[in-house]
Amino acid sequence: MPKLTGAAIVVESLIKEGVTHIFGYPGGVVIPLMDKLYDTKDIRFILTRHEQGASHAADGYSRATGKVGVCIATSGPGATNLVTGIATAYMDSIPVVIITGQVKSFLIGNDAFQEADVIGITRSITKHSYLVKDVKELAKTIKEAFYIAKTGRPGPVVIDLPVDVQLQEIEFTYPETVDIRGYKPAYKGHPLEIKKIIDSLEKSKRPVIYAGGGIIISGASEELLKFSHKTGIPVTTTMMGLGGFPSDDKLSLGMLGMHGTAYANHAIQESDFILAIGARFDDRVTGRLDTFAPNAQIAHIDIDPSSISKNIPVHIPIIGDAKSVLKELNELAKKLDIKIWHNRIEQLKKELPLKYRDDEKLRPQYVLERLQEVTRGKKVIIATEVGQNQMWSTQFYKYKEPRTWVSSGGMGTMGYGFPAAIGAQLGKPDYIVFDIAGDGSIQMNIQELATAVIEKVPVKVIILNNSCLGMVRQWQELFFKKRYAFTILNKEEALFCPDFVKLAESYGAKARRISKKEDVDSAIKWAIETEGPVFLDFLIEKTENVFPMVPAGETISNMLYGLA
Repeated sequence: MPKLTGAAIVVESLIKEGVTHIFGYPGGVVIPLMDKLYDTKDIRFILTRHEQGASHAADGYSRATGKVGVCIATSGPGATNLVTGIATAYMDSIPVVIITGQVKSFLIGNDAFQEADVIGITRSITKHSYLVKDVKELAKTIKEAFYIAKTGRPGPVVIDLPVDVQLQEIEFTYPETVDIRGYKPAYKGHPLEIKKIIDSLEKSKRPVIYAGGGIIISGASEELLKFSHKTGIPVTTTMMGLGGFPSDDKLSLGMLGMHGTAYANHAIQESDFILAIGARFDDRVTGRLDTFAPNAQIAHIDIDPSSISKNIPVHIPIIGDAKSVLKELNELAKKLDIKIWHNRIEQLKKELPLKYRDDEKLRPQYVLERLQEVTRGKKVIIATEVGQNQMWSTQFYKYKEPRTWVSSGGMGTMGYGFPAAIGAQLGKPDYIVFDIAGDGSIQMNIQELATAVIEKVPVKVIILNNSCLGMVRQWQELFFKKRYAFTILNKEEALFCPDFVKLAESYGAKARRISKKEDVDSAIKWAIETEGPVFLDFLIEKTENVFPMVPAGETISNMLYGLA
């Protein structure tokens, strides 16, 4: 067999793993790898304008497609610029393989030019990591990295690759299988525990299904819908679970937690049985731990054993894949006699709906409702930045299918949405992809406009522009006596800093500014019909707040309500 360099082995291995897109930025010690990528027609390399943009784009690609995202950066600052993106993927269990260049293996530890201990830096935010010092281990390492990234509870895997290993030659064979001692994810749930869930449900009067991102990851949406309809149990989802259960279904409670629906939070608090699936009981969902669902028995299905009983004690633990366990539950499930509970849920929905002030002012909730209406019947993916824009997007846009919601959950990463939207659009070219942004967050990776324009990625960006860091300003208003310390982005009413229309146009994108309600629909239609990336700068009401809201450390049913 002909010998290949380490760089060529990487490319051939990625092709065998089915990789079609890589996001990244070149540098000195990845030149051999970039040179081999330059020759292949099987992989499209997307040159981002910052390494953080590359990591978020790979993440967004993965969330939209279900495939493993891939990004590449050079050593030192190239690799450290990936760290925020790696942490974001880790917190949300997103499978990404990150390949970083490294200085020559014999220089490691000598403080060589652009050397950084990437393995040490990322150890706490990766599922696994490799430093490859021998080209003989390279193909096996890549095979294992993809397997680890996408199996069990998914997550990011780093491969740190010294430049001399990229240049070494060896005969290339790619492993057919992977066998890692000590890593054997459990997919099937224990049959006795599954039977316990069915028995407990039949005794319950106020059951709720609490579904998280594990529903999306395992592809269990159809099984969840079937189980809910078969039993009649209402479903609430986490932010990461949006799209895992149709938001317009009669049994949907919407999202729960700090900015969830009031009726979802009250239903959880009044429930006597909670079936948690692929969720981790994080603090934004539970509120004050000692008051969470005080009268409920809890069953928890999760593929990650460490997630079970980590925050909330669980009565029925099931370690397994959500899709596999739900299939077993569906075989045993029966219609429950919970008509009184259904009536109570309907009462809560009528008494505590999501609402906002409907007047002549341009409000963000209205923009999202009109986006929903204008795109009705179209295939749409919504990505978001982080802050008020993100929360309004969870409340006032309805997600009916999995992998149509792309947003940073656990890490809450500002600057995530735009590059993630680019990745999602490249992964799902037949979808219309919108990034819902704030004027603060969009500036954190604004340079990726060049990527979108040059690569002809037709992402549409809706900026909900209130001239401030809205979510922090909201907390300052409610809890810090309206002392707006360093959250106001524009000091003068007439000042645009930046002028997003001119900024977008300077990159070669199209843009419009909208300040009136009557112009919203036409602007959205124009954006959809316009080729290439588009910025829509909506000048929304500056003091609009996200309600309802659970103050930090409060019980989730103790919510603040308001219209602005």
